Amino acid sequence: MAQLQTMFDNFLNEKNFFTDLLDKVEKKTSIKKSYLLIALVALVGVYLIVGYGAALLCNFIGFLYPAYYSIKAIESVNKDDDTQWLIYWVVYGFFCVTEFFSDIFLDWFPLYYFSKCVFLVWCMAPVQWNGSQKLYNGFIRPIFLRHESKLDNMVDKMGNRAREFKDTFGKEAKKAAANYVTKSDKDS
Repeated sequence: MAQLQTMFDNFLNEKNFFTDLLDKVEKKTSIKKSYLLIALVALVGVYLIVGYGAALLCNFIGFLYPAYYSIKAIESVNKDDDTQWLIYWVVYGFFCVTEFFSDIFLDWFPLYYFSKCVFLVWCMAPVQWNGSQKLYNGFIRPIFLRHESKLDNMVDKMGNRAREFKDTFGKEAKKAAANYVTKSDKDS
């Protein structure tokens, strides 16, 4: 619990657009920004349960914050944060593919988007028990390492087939263009 409190305090003391906005609202309303943040989180939570467009809001939360910090990580000298955000995007990608196949059923559950948002926040949280680290190290990485050579072969084959398709398509397009030019010259 102390780690959550520290994370909460660190977030509120960080300088960014969102905390600057909370500071301005705090000055105008005299309501502490920690209370404003709690109220905002509660409002978003309720909206994710009953609101129209909860899928959009949930995907917005799962994408915007990580994208912002991914860009900051790329621009920083430290490469540990790059790895952290790369792992998040790998887990996010796996989640999106899994969700694609189960979304039709999961949409019917009333707390689905709230649960999804909590899951994504857990995956992006800057804490030691970060969800993406746990899922990557406990599930994705072992499977990848076990099947890495098979996956490399499959990717190589797909790359070769894509090149063959590109070459064949290019040749056929040139033939079609030449035939079109020849046909239009005869019609003239």
